[in-house]
Amino acid sequence: MMQTRRLGPFSVSSVGLGCMSLSHAYGNPPDPKVAAEVLLKALDLGYTHFDTAALYGFGANETLLGNTLMHRRKEFTLASKCGMFKNEAGIRSIDARPEILKQTCEDSLRRLKTDVIDLYYLHRWDRKVPVEDSIGAMADMVREGKVRALGISEVSADTLRRAHATYPIAALQTEYSL
Repeated sequence: MMQTRRLGPFSVSSVGLGCMSLSHAYGNPPDPKVAAEVLLKALDLGYTHFDTAALYGFGANETLLGNTLMHRRKEFTLASKCGMFKNEAGIRSIDARPEILKQTCEDSLRRLKTDVIDLYYLHRWDRKVPVEDSIGAMADMVREGKVRALGISEVSADTLRRAHATYPIAALQTEYSL
């Protein structure tokens, strides 16, 4: 039995599965069938925290999780991220305007084939938008029942404090976290 840890309001396996490399980055991703097998095996082994993002494979990773895991949705905590994705020109873009975050959430819910994301991160702070505005829009998603808890990635302690003053931040993700 895998040990568990608290992640915001959730109890999750002490080791979670970051799903990015199944669709994006760190070399060539595996065949989708192999990627699906990895996800299912992780769940069978006791992993209960799966982390994805709209950016990973420009939506392909969320689609992979939606197609593979959602029939077992009650068995795991689902984390995804918004604010960094493929823009209309087809390139990676950071855009955390409230209206964009709300649309990204709807798109993610559709790809993930779920009605709620357990932990939703602001993937990157868009310095053109006050963090309070971005987190405020995400707090609306919690109130609407589309998201259960909020996280934020790659920010300073000051920005984290400002975000948390807007709405409680359950998790901070940094690229070099242990």
